[in-house]
Amino acid sequence: MPTSDIPGSSYVNSTRMKPEEYDSEVPEDDGAADYAAAVADSPYSSWASSSQASSSSNSQLVHPSQLQFFVRMLSDNRNISIQACPGDTVESIGEKIWKHTGIPLFQQRLIYRGKQLQCQHSLAQCDIENDATIQLVGRLKSTGHPKACKIVEDLRSTIGRLHRGETIPSALEIIKSCLYEYLSNTPKASFESAKEHFQIFISSLAPSALIMLYMSPIEDNVKIAEESILHFLYLIQTMLPVYYHPICVPTVIEFCRLLKGVPRCVSLYSSCRIYLCILLKNIGLPQASSKIDSVGKLMLVKGILPFIREIAERFVPFNTNSALDLEVMQSDLDALSVFVSCVYNASKENPRHPDEISLSPPRKLSYFPYLFEATRDIYHIFDNMLLKMEFCLIRLEGQLASNSTWEGDVVHQQSSQYLAILKELNIISALYVGCKQRFWSTMARRKIPLSYLIIRHVKRTDDHWWLLECKEITDLEAKRHMLMMLFPENADDFDEPTEIYIDRSHLLTESFDYVAKADPESLHGSLFVEFKDEEATGPGVEREWFYLVCQSLFSQQNDLFIACPNDCSRFYPNPASEGNPSSLEHYIFAGRMIALAMKNKVQVGITLDRLFFLQLAGLQVSLEDVSEADPWLYSSCRKILEMDPDFIDSDALGLTFVREVEELGSRKVIELLPGGENIAVNSKNRNQYVNLLVQNQFVSSISKQVAHFKEGFADILFSDKNVNFFFSSLDPEDFDFMLQGRTGDICIQAWKSHTEYIGYKESDLQIAWFWEIVDTMTPEQKHELLFFWTSVKNLPVEGFCGLGANLQLCTSPSPITHLPTSHTCFYRLCLPAYPSMSVMRDRLLIVAQDHVVSSFGTW
Repeated sequence: MPTSDIPGSSYVNSTRMKPEEYDSEVPEDDGAADYAAAVADSPYSSWASSSQASSSSNSQLVHPSQLQFFVRMLSDNRNISIQACPGDTVESIGEKIWKHTGIPLFQQRLIYRGKQLQCQHSLAQCDIENDATIQLVGRLKSTGHPKACKIVEDLRSTIGRLHRGETIPSALEIIKSCLYEYLSNTPKASFESAKEHFQIFISSLAPSALIMLYMSPIEDNVKIAEESILHFLYLIQTMLPVYYHPICVPTVIEFCRLLKGVPRCVSLYSSCRIYLCILLKNIGLPQASSKIDSVGKLMLVKGILPFIREIAERFVPFNTNSALDLEVMQSDLDALSVFVSCVYNASKENPRHPDEISLSPPRKLSYFPYLFEATRDIYHIFDNMLLKMEFCLIRLEGQLASNSTWEGDVVHQQSSQYLAILKELNIISALYVGCKQRFWSTMARRKIPLSYLIIRHVKRTDDHWWLLECKEITDLEAKRHMLMMLFPENADDFDEPTEIYIDRSHLLTESFDYVAKADPESLHGSLFVEFKDEEATGPGVEREWFYLVCQSLFSQQNDLFIACPNDCSRFYPNPASEGNPSSLEHYIFAGRMIALAMKNKVQVGITLDRLFFLQLAGLQVSLEDVSEADPWLYSSCRKILEMDPDFIDSDALGLTFVREVEELGSRKVIELLPGGENIAVNSKNRNQYVNLLVQNQFVSSISKQVAHFKEGFADILFSDKNVNFFFSSLDPEDFDFMLQGRTGDICIQAWKSHTEYIGYKESDLQIAWFWEIVDTMTPEQKHELLFFWTSVKNLPVEGFCGLGANLQLCTSPSPITHLPTSHTCFYRLCLPAYPSMSVMRDRLLIVAQDHVVSSFGTW
């Protein structure tokens, strides 16, 4: 498929902005000076500039003219001649001074015309003229950490001797000991003192010395350096408390920067970047992030910008013909996830930055363009990877449609990684204006392969709940696959199943005692149900119990629920039960039973009305939502809304903002508004009247019942906090299907293909008669026969496949005068060898009756 045919492929040709395209004008009120001043004191100021080859090319407008000026060192009256562009930053000049003098940036103070220059200002902003003289006042070398300076000097001395070819016994242990001692001496009492301690390590070029040793032609030196660096990074992670990790990040970035792009350093660079990501994750924790102010977070973005660019360049250009290098990609995506989090946190900390990022650089970011550059590069990754992934999903969809054997295909082998990639793209899409909608639209176009990936690859241990944020991108089977993971497994965590021993004549009362009064935790395991004075046990009895209890709970005789006039299998809570504490306990019981039925994949033949489901999902109920629950009210309200305004205003209907209800045999008036009895309904307020009427009759009047039902349902979930997510992830029709199963006619061909024969052969007359008789049954009779056979009246969402095993049609030793029997636990129907089709038909029609199929089975 050519790239141009893929939706959104026009994004492929997007290019990086040139430096000239940045807005170099800084409005006086945007806080640039405050940021620059703060950066000077930031713990990251001593290393962030070294992460790029030229700060000026990334941050300011470059003018063609050159400046030449002098930097005078007051310590020894030496002058250094500097050439630079007016757009270069003071920070970049500090780098040049560092190279000339060895004085680290954090020890420099540049004075011009009596004012200290701020590192983020350009030379033009500082009014530096040709042949000007700037004074360098070196800050006093830190004397607060003499021991740290001595340890670093010993470390560099040892490394220097090794680099010169000297043989030092136990060199690795000496270097490791220095590194351990250095970290052990990190001040614990003062965070500021700890920052100075680590700045000494970088400013003394200790990381450069270790990398120099690693680049040595002497093989032993390479091994010593590699093991020492990894040991040092491991000690940082394990020895220091998490809240000190922010001050360690610059050191790790420095190692990565020095190794990046060197062919022989790929392995060590990869390891260092992994440690960097670990530290960046840790500084996202509350106890560490509180140590970094907004400037520090912005400077952190500058430090990680080269790594973001590295990933961006690896994913560009988009090529539909190239296979995904998933090993490299997964590593990059893991790192990108951390980098995106850092960029997002930095943008969120900036009060002038919107929640969603525009791809046009705002003037407000001109004084700190690294944030915009990072967000733009991350967008390029998102853009190209979304196109690449859609192409992969298109190809996967084609292979699924062709039903071809493609187990060895590259796309199939890589498909397990697709969801991890898409998850990261979803996170990135939230950063940019319009990208979230673009991402969801792309996924909705690829619903078939995406649903396949969910069913095939998503496990309980995976964190892929983002897939349920948008209902349109997956089919019901995929949603159900994920939502079932919110229920605890019937597992080995429970030594014994919960035993339920029920007398059929007291079905509801005894079931309430077992379920409603049980500790919710005890219901998370498996169940063992047995009816008193009956031999049958096993899954079939359990399925029958669920079906019978739920049917009884929602029966009109209990007054807990009201059936919709046009669909007696659809229910909502009875408003009249609100004041009865006993009834409210039964709503908890009902919620638990429905959740247990879903957990055990039992279809119970009832559904919840739309207005009931919407309230469980925390959604608003409108007039359209009550059309099934109360067709008369719905019709009346529609007429009121559609009536001629003049007729309504004439008060011909005599309506006011009240509702009449019957309570204990008498009429009661409920005001929809304070003083509603005196407020007439007219053309201007009729919408408000209809809405208040709906809310009062179908929301506030059943709010307690809904809350108790929801509480009971939540008791059965792995965590009760997931109950809102469970309902909001589904449409009402989806929930109906999961709870009620397939209610239409049963396909005979599918039934036959999932049936195996024991004692009979497919060619036997009795088998031919059987299927011919079943084929002539009404849909209701087929469902009753299936219920007699399996204790499943409606097939699961997946059809016969959802039963978990084939049905069995077996010979029976019983005389031909006997009815068929069933072993529902094994889906086994025992059929005597009836002598004729008419005899078999009579017997089958008897068992396919509602009053017969209950209380059946022998096992």
